[in-house]
Amino acid sequence: MHGGTQESPIHRRLIDTLYVEAMVLADDARSYFDDGGREEREALAPMARVTFSCESLKVTTRLMHVIAWLLTQRAVLAGELRARDALDASRRLGDSPATTGETVAELPPQAQALVASSMDLHRRVARLDAAQEAGLPDESPARQMFQRLATAF
Repeated sequence: MHGGTQESPIHRRLIDTLYVEAMVLADDARSYFDDGGREEREALAPMARVTFSCESLKVTTRLMHVIAWLLTQRAVLAGELRARDALDASRRLGDSPATTGETVAELPPQAQALVASSMDLHRRVARLDAAQEAGLPDESPARQMFQRLATAF
């Protein structure tokens, strides 16, 4: 394995947990937007149906960006990819498509929940991606301070 803070058991568990969460959410979104939400979609006004379809694509895009990023992190943890290679722009987390609160409010409750969950997951993974770019360990600030104090004495 290649060195760095990414070898920590906490980091591995975090990546694995986020990966499972993303896959479950992707399956829920697929089930709802492909089949389960069909009746709700048909009951919407024509423009709201277009919004529903656009938001389903945005949810899918967010989740695919997250899953791709998490797979890259798993490759680093498995020693299949160097940590510095994971910082290449092509392996970074893609941008989240914008969704406004007004747009989400037009959707049925289950669609609203899926949009919100995908946005939340993307936001959390984006913080990890930004921390990687900044070269910061994925540890709490308190733990970082304790480590600095321990090495100072």
